[in-house]
Amino acid sequence: MSLLPKLRQLMRKTTSASTVGTRRPTKAARPGDRPHEDALRAMLTDDPNNERAFRALVEIVRQRAASTGHHEDPLAAEQADQSYQEERRRQGDLAVWALAEELAGNARAWYPLIELARLSIDEDFEGAMRRLATAAERDSSGEGLAAAIVMLRETGHATEASGLGVGHWRPREHSVEAGRQLILAALDAGRVGEAKHHLESLMLAEDQEAVDRVSEELRTKIAMSESGVGGGA
Repeated sequence: MSLLPKLRQLMRKTTSASTVGTRRPTKAARPGDRPHEDALRAMLTDDPNNERAFRALVEIVRQRAASTGHHEDPLAAEQADQSYQEERRRQGDLAVWALAEELAGNARAWYPLIELARLSIDEDFEGAMRRLATAAERDSSGEGLAAAIVMLRETGHATEASGLGVGHWRPREHSVEAGRQLILAALDAGRVGEAKHHLESLMLAEDQEAVDRVSEELRTKIAMSESGVGGGA
C-alpha cells in the first residue's frame, strides 16, 4: 500500500489537538527517551513552530516506529533488505505524519503543516498546496511563507513556489527572507521579469539592514539569469 492511503487511514483516527503535550504510551519507548520526549512535547506545546524540537522529536518517533515494526528473522531481513528498509521508512513517515498532524491542530502552528505537505506532495499535490497556503496565512512574520517556498523549490515546484509567494507575500510586513525566497523561486521558474519586480518591492521592507545584506546577491543572480548563466541557491 502506498503512503497516501495509509496516511488517509491514519487521518480518520486523528487525535485532538489537546493531546499535543501528552506522550503516547508505547511498549517500545526506552526509559531514557521518556523525559526527553516529554520535554520536547512541552516545548512544542509552547511553540509548535520550534523546528529543532520538532526534528528531535521526529528522530525519537522514527526510531520507535522502526523498533515496533515487523521483527523479521535477521537472515530473511538481510535477503530482502531493500523492501525491509522501505517498510521501515514508510512506518517512520506515518509516525511523523501523526506527530505533525497533532501539532497542526494548534492555530499558531505553521511548521507542522509544511512537514505534512512535504510528506504528501508526491501523492496529493493539491492537498499539500492547501497546507502550505494555510501555513503562510497562519504566520504574520513571513517565516512560514519562506519555509513553504523553500520546500516547493527543493521538491522541484518552482512555478508553484512563485505563485504561492505572489499570493501571500507582504513586503512591508514580512521578513526579508520571505522576499528573497520568492525572488529565487521566480528565477528558478525562469521568470526574470517578475524577479526584478519583486526585488524592487523588497526595498519596501522595514529591515533595511537585511535588505542590504541580500540585495547584491539577488541582483547578481538576476543578472546571471538574464545572461543565460543561471544561478539559484
